[in-house]
This record gives sequence, C-alpha cells and structure tokens, in this order.
Amino acid sequence: MKALNSLNISGNEVLPLVEGGKGISATNGASSGAWAAAGGVGTVSCVNADNFDENGNVIPQIYHGKTRTERHAELIQYGIDGGVRQVKDAHDVSNGQGRIHINVLWEMGGAEPVLEGILNETKGLVHGITCGAGMPYKLSEIAANHKVFFHPIISSARAFGILWKRAYKNYGEWLGGVVYEDPWLAGGHNGLSNAEDPLEPQDPYPRVAALRALMNKFGLDHVPIIMAGGVWFLRDWEHWFDNPEIGLIAFQYGTRPLLTKESPIPQGWKDRLTGLQEGDITLHRFSPTGFYSSAVRNNLLRALEGRSVRQVDFRRKAGVDELFNTEVAIGRKKYFVKEDDRSKVLNWVDQGFNTSMRTPDDSLILVTAEDAGSIRLDQKNCMGCLSQCKFSNWSENPDTNYSTGRGADPRSFCIQKALMNIAHGESLEDNLMFAGHTAFNFASDPFYSNGFVPTVKELMKRIATGD
Repeated sequence: MKALNSLNISGNEVLPLVEGGKGISATNGASSGAWAAAGGVGTVSCVNADNFDENGNVIPQIYHGKTRTERHAELIQYGIDGGVRQVKDAHDVSNGQGRIHINVLWEMGGAEPVLEGILNETKGLVHGITCGAGMPYKLSEIAANHKVFFHPIISSARAFGILWKRAYKNYGEWLGGVVYEDPWLAGGHNGLSNAEDPLEPQDPYPRVAALRALMNKFGLDHVPIIMAGGVWFLRDWEHWFDNPEIGLIAFQYGTRPLLTKESPIPQGWKDRLTGLQEGDITLHRFSPTGFYSSAVRNNLLRALEGRSVRQVDFRRKAGVDELFNTEVAIGRKKYFVKEDDRSKVLNWVDQGFNTSMRTPDDSLILVTAEDAGSIRLDQKNCMGCLSQCKFSNWSENPDTNYSTGRGADPRSFCIQKALMNIAHGESLEDNLMFAGHTAFNFASDPFYSNGFVPTVKELMKRIATGD
C-alpha cells in the first residue's frame, strides 16, 4: 500500500486517521487521548459525557426536576461537567501529541450552551469541533470565537454548499476539515435525504469527488475531506490517495476503535461485536430525531418494527369517513376502522397486544399493557435530550411552550435511556447498539483472532499497514 502521509488537521501535522465521536459514553478521554497520543486525531464525545467522583466512579445522571424544563437544565449541566472532565483526561493522556477534537450533535438538547460551556472551561485543550445531525449554521461562529477549528459532518456536497454560503464563508480560516459521513455505511445517525433511497446505497467516490469540486470552487483545496463510514481496510481506499479528484483526504474510524483496550464500552458489548454477521446491522427510522440511523438489529429494534406492523388507521367517530365505519373495541376503548382491518386488530388483541396507543398520524398501534406503561413512563420522564423529540413531543423552543406541536409518538423510543443503558452495562438486546455496516468484519478479520483486543496504538499501527 502507498505510504500514509501526514496532513495538517486543526493546526498540526498528524496521521490522517481520525477517531469517530460515537455519541453517549462510547468515546471518552481515555480512548481519544490514546488515539491522539498515537499521532492521530482523537475525538471526545461531548454528548452526555460521563463525569467521575473523587473515587473514579461514574456519577449517575439522575434527574430531580419536576418539569421537563428543569430536567433539561440539569441535562445541560451534566453535559458541560462531563465534557470538561473528558477533555482534560484526553489532554493528559495525549501527552501533547496529535489533536483533540470534541464531537456534539447539533440536534441534541442544549447543543449551544453545552458547547460553549465546555470550550469556556477547556481553553487551549481542544483543537477542533466536529458536529453533524442537522444543519449547524452557528458552528463556525462558535468555533471562531473560541479560536478552534470546526469540522462539519455532512453527507452531500449540496449540504456543505448551503452551510458555506449561509454561514461558514464568514469564518473560513477556521474550517479545519469537512467530514463526509456516508449515509448508507456509517453507524449512528445518518444524513439520508428524502430524495435518496435507503435500500440503494451509492458509491461514495463520486459523491466525495463532487464535494471536492465544490470545495475547490470555494478556494478550499487546502482543506482536507475526512471520509467516514464503511472504512475498514485502508488498502480498499488506496485509489483515493494522491488523487486530484479527491484531494487531501483523511479517514475516520468509528466502529473499529470500539474493540480496543482503551474503549470505555462494557465487556459484553465488546464480546458481541466479534460475533456480528453481515446483515446484522440495519438502517432504520425509529429514532426520535426523525433521522435514519444504523444499529444492530436486536430485540429493541424488532420490538419497534412490531409496533409499526401492528398499526391501523382509525377515526374517532362513525360517519366522518365512509371507509371507516367498522367499530372495534380494544379494552374499554372503541374505534372506527376499515372493514378489512377489524380482523387484524382482533387477532393482535388475541395475541396479547390488547392495549391501543394513538400516533400523531391518525393511526393506532397495538402493544401489551406492560409495554404501554413503559412507553408512557419514558415519555413522562423526558429531560429534553434532543432539540426536538418525536417520541415525547418535547421541543427546547420556549416560543412553542416546549412542544413540537404534534402528539407524542409511541412508535419511537427514548434514545437517551437506550444509549445510556447500553453504555453502562445494561442489556445489549433491549437497548440501542449503534454500529457501522462493516462491523461484521470483526468476526473474520485475522487481526482479532483468538480473542485478541488491541490497544489503540496497536490498532492504528495495523490500520496504517492497509489492514
């Protein structure tokens, strides 16, 4: 394989290998600091980052507020405190090598105050910010004010063009890189547009070449593109090296660093990675963000699939719509459905799915009474972890009375709970296990044979060989 040349990223020459941020507690100061110490770019996840007490134990994020707005304020403070702690840890572990980035999601609850709070308390320790999951127009201004580089995460040249023209061109000297996150291959939330088919993946090469052509048009030929999603063996990407159509290129790894000694995820999660098979990762749209996302198809996702299958349109009264004049009773509630749907509903009730829940789209889903109780409790306990949440109908906009204006959607789930649980040792089957679509390679890659788990340094050395 061709030599892996260093690049100037966020103000310093480093290996063109970037650690992906990976959301809640799946990347921390230890893992990102080790990645930077090995000469690359480590990325601290500042999405509800863990904080520790004086004994080194994780401080549980327990919410005491009686209202969502009170709990939302607690969430923001937890995010700032945990992010500051993780950044300081990463700085210490890095020994001044590489670069330290922080990662936030623009659609997470309190993104701006969390970002500002962390940067205010870690001056000189953070070199760059990566940010996606939305259109983060203010990212460039915040980064420039703190004199750190910004690295927007986008999934198309069009998205970057909009961001550049509307905001980023005013702070162009602080653009450190553009992360192209492949919407069909990356783990976590993906940026598929309504015009793109989730079942028909596109080759990333022409999409990245189009991004480079647009960047060059803006005079950004000196700014690297960071390819994220689907990157496992660098030898498969060798034709991108020194390629004028692609230009300066680095590669981001989100999934492979999960299986390292420094990775903070629980041992059970690490063990599960080595048994994944091709097809175990699914691209779904159950996330309360409304975005597509990629995760291991476990009991949680199967349960969500089942909720949507056990769904019928309904009307509250007869005569409103001539197609909906067939009455059906579910417990003490009566609805009017299409004639063909009545037998479906009664069959689901016979199977034990005897509780109805309304969706914002004039439909019903049928669930067990136990599941209905759990869904309602999660909705009640909402702490505003997203800027807008379709599961709980929370919005952080006070002008709308902190509501999306739509009903809470029981076809979704509490993503904060599902991610915090799995990151701290709870069930792998009943929580959300994000993973990229190449995660099945753990089972066949000889590097991991006989249960070998590398250090971050050993992994980066292996990646640099092409394998």
